[in-house]
Amino acid sequence: MSDATNPAPDQVARVVVIGAGQAGLSVVYHLRRLGLEPGRDVVVLDRGPDAGGAWQYRWEALRLGAAHRVHDLPGMHAVRLRFDDADRARPARDVVAEYYRRFEQHYDLRVRRPVTVASVTRIGADEGLCVTTRTADGREQRVRAEVVVNASGTWGTPFVPWYPGRDVFRGRQLDTTEYRSAAEFAGQDVLVVGGGTSAIGFLLELDGVARSTRWFTRRPVVWSGTAALDVESAVAAVDEQDRAARAGEVLPSIVSGTGVPVTRRIRAGIDRGVLREAPMFTRLDADGVVTADGDHVHADAVIWATGFRADLRHLAPLRLRTARGGVVVEDGRSEDEPRLFLAGYGPQASTIGANRAGRRIARQVVDVLAGG
Repeated sequence: MSDATNPAPDQVARVVVIGAGQAGLSVVYHLRRLGLEPGRDVVVLDRGPDAGGAWQYRWEALRLGAAHRVHDLPGMHAVRLRFDDADRARPARDVVAEYYRRFEQHYDLRVRRPVTVASVTRIGADEGLCVTTRTADGREQRVRAEVVVNASGTWGTPFVPWYPGRDVFRGRQLDTTEYRSAAEFAGQDVLVVGGGTSAIGFLLELDGVARSTRWFTRRPVVWSGTAALDVESAVAAVDEQDRAARAGEVLPSIVSGTGVPVTRRIRAGIDRGVLREAPMFTRLDADGVVTADGDHVHADAVIWATGFRADLRHLAPLRLRTARGGVVVEDGRSEDEPRLFLAGYGPQASTIGANRAGRRIARQVVDVLAGG
C-alpha cells in the first residue's frame, strides 16, 4: 500500500540497519548467523564514505590505548584480527577502518555507503516502516522493512552548550568533530572546554605547539586513579544509562560515571601542569573569556569538546521523543514503536556494550519477524 506520504518503495527488505559502526556491525553479524542474508533480507546503510564508523573521522594523532579502546567485533577473531594486537604507532582511525573493512568483506555484509537516512516513517499498523535515504548526488530511495535497527551513534550530533558571548567572539570556535591537528593552532592561545578524554587528548597534543592552553570544565574532572577503566565504575555508569533510557531521559555522559583512566601520558600531563582544569568561564567576549573570578583570558580559538547526543533526527517522524528529552528504550527496543530497535543506545553505548547487545537485539528482531 502507498500514498502521497509513503509512495511505493524502491526495495523491500525484512530488516534495515542504519549505521555500520560497532553496534550496527555486531547486530548484522548475528542476524546473518540467524539465517538472514545481507543484501536481500538485511539492508545495511551507512553515511560514512568508508568503513570504520565514527573512528574514520577522528584526528590523525589519536592512537588506540587505555583511554581510547575498541573491543573486538563478534567473529573478528575468525578473520585473525584483534585490536589488542594492533599497531599503536598507526592512527586509530586507519586501524579501525582497515579492521572493519576486512570484517565486512569476510562476512559479505554488503554495506551501502555513503547513504544518508533522511527519515523513518510508519506505513500503516501492519505494513512496517519506510526508510527514506538520500545519496550524495541528491537521489532519494525508499526501503520498506518489517523491522528497523537504528545504530546511528552520536558523531553526527556534537553537543555545544550555549554561553553568553559565543556570537561575539572573533576567534575560531570548533567542536570535537572539526579538530584535525594541533599544527593548526601553532603559536595561538587555545582554550579547551570539556572534561572527557577528547579534551584531555587535545590539551596534550597542543602542549608545546600552541602558545598557551587553558582548560575549562563545567564540573570537576573525576580521575579514576587507575590506568584502565575500573570495572565497578563502568557497571554503575551503564546502569545509570539503562535507567535513563527506560525513563526516556537525556542520556548522561559515560565518563561522568566512570572517571578518566590515568595513563602514564596523562599522569605526565598532570605533573607538568598541562592538565589542570579551571571552573567554567562565565562568558566570552570578542577576544577571549571572562573567568568565574572576573579575570580575562585571551583566546585565539575555543575547542568545545563537550560531548555528543544520540543522533536520532531521522526518527523524528515517529514522534518518540519524550518531554524529558530522550526516547523510551528497554533492552534495546523502543517502547512506543516495537518495530524499532536502537543499538548502541544508552547502556549499549560503549564498544563492549554494543557487542553484547548485538546478539540480544538480533534474537529479538528474529522473534518479531516470526510474529513474536
